[in-house]
Amino acid sequence: MSNQPLISCTNLNFLWHPHAGLQQVDLTLYVSDRLGIIGPNGAGKSTLLKLLAGLLRPASGEILLCGKPLPHFALSEKARILALLAQDTEQATASTVFELVELGLLPHKQLWQRTDQDDKLRISQVLTQVGLADKATASVSSLSGGELQRAQFARVLLQGARLLLLDEPTNHLDVQYQHQLLQNIVSTDLSLIASFHDLNLAASYCNQLLLLQHGKVVAAGSPEQVLQPKLISEVFGRRCLVDLNPFDGKPRVTFAPGACND
Repeated sequence: MSNQPLISCTNLNFLWHPHAGLQQVDLTLYVSDRLGIIGPNGAGKSTLLKLLAGLLRPASGEILLCGKPLPHFALSEKARILALLAQDTEQATASTVFELVELGLLPHKQLWQRTDQDDKLRISQVLTQVGLADKATASVSSLSGGELQRAQFARVLLQGARLLLLDEPTNHLDVQYQHQLLQNIVSTDLSLIASFHDLNLAASYCNQLLLLQHGKVVAAGSPEQVLQPKLISEVFGRRCLVDLNPFDGKPRVTFAPGACND
């Protein structure tokens, strides 16, 4: 593991409302680390990812990518290191699945360079990897939500970045494809920062968790350190039990049914 973080932020602050925002967020991610950002709706998960991707500018604080301030990167240089898959990713410039995935080549091409045979082979490979080999010529508008999410992930894979920033990457996916997508990541040396609603997916596929509440970091560390029953119950407003997943030995959270937190 490198001594230099792949990405880090210090005292990050951002207001999305006069009385609400991210407050004094610190994080450090090293090569091959996988960080899951968890917390209730409105905690700031998506905002933090957009800040780390450079899509939003913090009110204060600093983000370093490979030891260099994030604003100092040219767009193409940054895109060769990190890739963002957001919930609201636009695909209006692509009419077919092939063209959508092909957008992943943009950071590696000059304006006059065309997609060559090697590029087309790689596009076919990533479409196969995400289970969309038979959809290359399909219209983007014809895809289901889950298929579109997988096509966008294929684009991110083609981009070849070392760090993936994924905002709710398993939204719209069936259980099979939730695990397939995350397993594709953990089977490589890619580094990952991803937001999750599903605490158990985060625990199974991430070695670090960051728990946000009202824009503040309330816990950070390994899944075992963060997924403490008392803390999780307080943050999510629901009594819970934490035991071990019998398949992988990672912490497993089960929330109690009922009308309120007892």
